[in-house]
Formats: sequence, structure tokens, C-alpha cells
Amino acid sequence: MPGPPFTTPNALTASAHFDHIDSPLETQADSTSWIPLSMGLMSPLGMLSRFHACNLFKKVGLPLLSLILLAHVSTNLLFFLIIDPSEVTANYLLGVGRADCTGPVAEVPLMGYANPEQVGSGLLMRLYSRAFIVADLDDSRRVVFVSADIGMVSQRLRLEVLKKLKSKYGELYRQDNVILSGTHTHSGPGGYFQYTLFWITSKGLIRPSLNAIVNGIVKSIDIAHQNMKRGRLFINRGTVENSQINRSPFSYLENPASERSRYSSNTDKEMVMLKMVDENGQELGLISWFAVHPVSMNNTNHLVNSDNVGYASYLFEQEKNKGMLPGEGSFVAAFASSNLGDVSPNTKGPFCINTGESCNNPHSTCPVGGAKMCMAMGPGNDMFDSTRIIGQNIYLKARDLYEKAYQEVTGPLSSAHQWVNMSDVSVELNATHTVNTCKPALGHSFAAGTIDGVGAFNFTQGSVEGNPFWDEIRDQLLGEPSNETKACHKPKPILFSTGEMTRPHPWHPDIVDVQIAAIGSLAIIAVPGEFTTMSGRRLREAVKREFDSHGTPRMDVVIAGLCNVYTHYITTYEEYQVQRYEAASTIYGPHTLSAYIQLYRGLARAIATNTVQDLPRGPEPPVFNIGNMTLLPPLTADRMPVNKTFGDVLQEVRQQYRAREVAEVTFVGANPRNSAENATEHNFLTVERYTSTSDSWHVVWNDASWDTRFYWTKGSFGRSNVTIEWHIPRDTEPGVYRIRYFGHYKKKLSNNRAVFIPFEGTSSAFEITTL
Repeated sequence: MPGPPFTTPNALTASAHFDHIDSPLETQADSTSWIPLSMGLMSPLGMLSRFHACNLFKKVGLPLLSLILLAHVSTNLLFFLIIDPSEVTANYLLGVGRADCTGPVAEVPLMGYANPEQVGSGLLMRLYSRAFIVADLDDSRRVVFVSADIGMVSQRLRLEVLKKLKSKYGELYRQDNVILSGTHTHSGPGGYFQYTLFWITSKGLIRPSLNAIVNGIVKSIDIAHQNMKRGRLFINRGTVENSQINRSPFSYLENPASERSRYSSNTDKEMVMLKMVDENGQELGLISWFAVHPVSMNNTNHLVNSDNVGYASYLFEQEKNKGMLPGEGSFVAAFASSNLGDVSPNTKGPFCINTGESCNNPHSTCPVGGAKMCMAMGPGNDMFDSTRIIGQNIYLKARDLYEKAYQEVTGPLSSAHQWVNMSDVSVELNATHTVNTCKPALGHSFAAGTIDGVGAFNFTQGSVEGNPFWDEIRDQLLGEPSNETKACHKPKPILFSTGEMTRPHPWHPDIVDVQIAAIGSLAIIAVPGEFTTMSGRRLREAVKREFDSHGTPRMDVVIAGLCNVYTHYITTYEEYQVQRYEAASTIYGPHTLSAYIQLYRGLARAIATNTVQDLPRGPEPPVFNIGNMTLLPPLTADRMPVNKTFGDVLQEVRQQYRAREVAEVTFVGANPRNSAENATEHNFLTVERYTSTSDSWHVVWNDASWDTRFYWTKGSFGRSNVTIEWHIPRDTEPGVYRIRYFGHYKKKLSNNRAVFIPFEGTSSAFEITTL
């Protein structure tokens, strides 16, 4: 952790704190001087903590030339702090924005576990795109970082976002200065990919899903763009405990002992936090990078949500946007992904769910039931509780780092980007050895899944030999991998030679984005996939060394994961040899990491030497004409039971509840996809409190709230029900409440057209009493 911002001539530290100043910034030592008035006993005291001169001038009207603050540190030690306000200045133009990107919450497969049975049937928390824009004060250069509550950024998604940005802003926001990163929640709608492999479990390209994410990202950037302010950036780092384990520890142990001995853990526990404030001390937002899979919600979940990191965002934004509903307010908190490839939040580790014994072995198998029985569990009583615990851990560390962020980020902005054909990169390992990457392919262990979400059939992790049964089925249905691809990927036994599969469109990307954005002393490496712990360490070190060797020392280097295009996993060469899930999913072969290190070193060198303009642009990625190719069931007309109408209550709430109980009501419902198809932004539900003084109802919770759950149950002949739960928080104010439901039903007209008609339903009023 950096030291406090003020330094005394006697190596003491002190600072000033004013409780009445809202969200003060840390004043830096270079804008202060300490004058000792008397020297005596130097007993340490609880020093004053934060002070923002410019804000204080506005609040208490002190002269703008200087401020002399008398601080009585102890009975025998007195100082005057002199602050020159001309030196407390903004370094950048900053903008933050947040917009909904939830999309359809019903019938669309959830993206992440590749489980065809895991389709959406409701909503736990809304998904958001969070955008951050940093510009030079003269607005000559800009960098945009977006963290979206989605599984990963697809190539089609990125290309459509960039196309919309170009139509709005010309060349202001481009492929080189816009980073799009997915949080990697496994509980968001899929269907936004153009490569065939991802269609299989997503039921094709689903336009309402793709459009919701594209529009949400662009809208979040629009909001940030419209709210640019002069401001300052601060960075801090700290360790997050009790929130992650390495889910492939036997792969990690393949890395050299000399390398492993440099680290205290087989996961990266460090969180990097970037704090944003305007020049008046108003808090704008933060970006946190921390390596953990958002898979606290397991593959039995059917409610769309942003998982543990989304809950951390929810807690931070609720704290800073006091009095606002979830999803509202100006403060934006992004908890972005990093090198999370082998990092699980399920901290109890893997156990056989049928016997309870540990299955922490190289193949993650159980004596009875095999790999399908081996699953890791989180710290909570169920997946909701585990999500809450891990999310709260992450939030609490971020809050601590945020409050103690003293190290200011200064310096110019720069960004570098290339498109690269990753299926054919020549990698110089040393002066005498050159190797190549491979055409994309997935190994047998890919089908085994992980301890966070097991696969199917009899596949196991750590398979270095193929299975004749499955190989024969593959050969008949998809074709046999070429000898060249087999040799290139060794020791991976190839299950799907996706780089040689092109019908109806290519199954995997060849053209991949590599990108670095530098914000002063902070370098953000935007990686197109899931780097394992050690892969991420090697990449960060290589990029940092490159900056160091070209006159840009002391750079803070962070990895932003799941950026721009999805290419599965990136393991080290040593981890690749044992072919657990992450290695089997390293699609460009054993030298994938070396290729990326070489490429990102080139970007860092270009930034450090100011030669970005000389970088080859590279081959542009293709855009396939897919149309509406989807296996999603068609939206049929909604119907209601006899003598009922949409929104009628089928099962009422009780008349009275206490805090920590669950209020539940069931309505005559309609397909929630109607709202997404109708491109309607609205809440599916509200919880409202009655105010007697004004004889009116006021919304206290919505469907972005952690404590509400929206379940849709599909019936037959176009009928469906909606059940809404409100898990009443412990601190809920006693009073009279009600639950409301909002939807759209599809009605067919006589001319074979259809319309979507809005409706609503309301529960009876009920009372919340004290415990």
C-alpha cells in the first residue's frame, strides 16, 4: 500500500481530514510543505487522513492564494501545512456511464457453462455496461474502457459497437482506443456470436440478445461522453483473502519450481483499483481488476444475473448513490475480469457430490460416477449465499483500497492495437529456436468441463490420449483432423479441429485483437480470452520489462480479461502438457502464450518509443452474413386462463411478514421475451411502500435489486405464470408494502401481424412488522 500523502521533514507522516467535506481527494506531497514550529516529543498519533484543497476553498471560502492550516499533532509538536491551490489540479478529462444490457431473460441459453439445458427463465439482477473515458486535458487523445456484465466480448459484438460509435463520433472512438471487456458472468444470455461453435449451445445468433448488449455498451459510452469533467485518477493495490482457489492446481505445479517459489499463492490475490474523482472532489467511479471466475452461481441456475463481481458493483454503487434505486445514480463501480483462467470462487474445493469425499486429484474424478460427480462448492449454504459472500469480500477490499488511494496516476495517454492471424504466428523462443501457433482446435478434456461446471458423458480432465469411440463419431460427423494440426497441437488429443471446420461458417476465429491502453503510468493489457494465473504473471512481467527497457519505468501493468474477441484459454507451455480443461481449451496450441507475449511486447515497445503509428494494422476480421439463424422457439401469442386477464393474481401474498422472510406472489404472466423483442427498457417488478402523509406509493426496490427474484414458468397453449419473490432485508423499515409486475403480451391480429401490449399486476398490500 502506498504511504500517506504528506511527508514531514522528520519522516513523520501527517495529513488533514475534514468530516464535513464530501469525498475529499488525497492531496499529494508535491503540493504541500510542512513548517515545524516546535520540536519535542514525537509520539505517534492517529494522523488526519484526507484533504482536498480546491473543494475546501469552495466550501469555506478561504483565500485562493494559499491555505494555512494549523494542525496540533501532539502537545509538543506543531506544524503549519501550506497548500498552494494552483498545484492541486486536474490531470485528465474523465467521464463515466452505466446502461442496461440485460436482453431477453427467458428461453435464451445462458452463456458460460455450455449446458444446453441451462436456459433463462427469470431475473435475479439486471446486467449493466459500465464505461469509463479518460482524455488528455487538451482532448487530443482518449481511452475508453468498458466492463460489461456478460460472459465475454465476442468479435461480432465488438465490430457492431465500433460501427455504431463511428457513425456517432467519427474517428473519436476506434478499435485502438476502445477496450471492451466482459466480467465473465456465466448467467447472462448468450446468442451474440458469429462463429459456429458458440451457436451450438446458444441456439444460433439471437438478435434481441446481441442488440441489447450492443445498445447498452454504446449508451454507456454516450453517457460517459456527455459527462466529461476535469478530474484526477488514483491507483491502489491490495490482497483479497478467502475468495478464490486454483481449480487446476496440478497444472500449476507443472510450472518450474524456481518460478513458483517467487509467489506465495497459486492464484493472484492482488486487486488493482483505479479511483476517479473530479477536480472539486466529487467521486465519479472506480474500476477494479481482480482474478476470479464469476461462477458462484452454478449451472443449475436459470435466473439472469451478474454473479459475484456484479454483486460487488451493486454494493459499491448502492453505497455511493444513496437514496437511488439499483441501476440509478451517477457513481459507477466496475469490477472487471483479469487472468482468471484457473481461478474459482468455490473455496470449499471439489468434492464428490454422491459420497462427500474429496476429488482434488489430477483428473478430477470420483470413484463412483467419475468426473460428473466432482464439483466444487462455494462458502455459502447455497449458490445465492456463496455469490453474496464472495461478492461482499471483493467489495469490502475495494472499498478499503478506494478510501486509501493516495498514489496519483499522471502522464500522457496512448493506445496500440493490432489484428493478428493467431493461427499462424511465428514465435522466436530464442536466437536459435522458432515455433508456430496452430489452427484452432479443442482437446478431449474440453468436453470434461471443470469442477465449477462439469461436462457430459465419460470425458475427464487430463486426457493426453484420444478416445477411439468419440474420435470415430467425430470423424464421421465433422471430419478427421489433419496430420499437420494433430502434430502442431501435441500432446493435445484433438476432439474438434475447429480451425478446419468452416460450415456453415468458421467454427473459431483466426483473426484476433491484441491491444494495450496506457493511461499515464497505468498500462491495461486487453487480452482476448482467459489467461491462467501463471500465464498472466508472465505476460505482465514481459510487458513491464519492455516498458522498463525503453525508458518508461515503474509502469503499473494490469490484465483486463475477456476482451474484444473470445479465444477460450491461454495456459503456460508447461500447463499445456498435462491437458486439463484449460489446456485443452488453449485453441492455438502449446505456444499460444509465447505468441501473445511476443505480440504484446511489440505493442508496449511501440507505446514506449512513441511509434504506434508504425505498427501494421493487420488483417481485418470477417463479418459473416448470418441473418436470423436460430433454434430459439418462435414467440407465439400469449394466452390467459378462462375468466382471467394478464397480471391477475393467482396466489396472493400473506397479510403480514417480518424482516428476513420471503414475500411471494404469483401472477398470470406472459413471455418476458416480448419485452426484449419490443426493445422496451423497463422493470419487470417493483416493491413499493405506502406513505400515509402523501397517500401514495413509492418504489423502494426494482428488478435490479439483489433481494428480488423474478421467475417465469412456461405452461402449455401459450399460457405462463410469473412468480415474484422479495427476500425482505433485515433493515427493512416497518410499514405497508405491495409488489407490482409489469409485462407485455403478444397478440395476433387478423392480418397475420402481431402487436405487443403492455400490462401490469399488483399484489394486495401487506405489512412488514418488527422482529
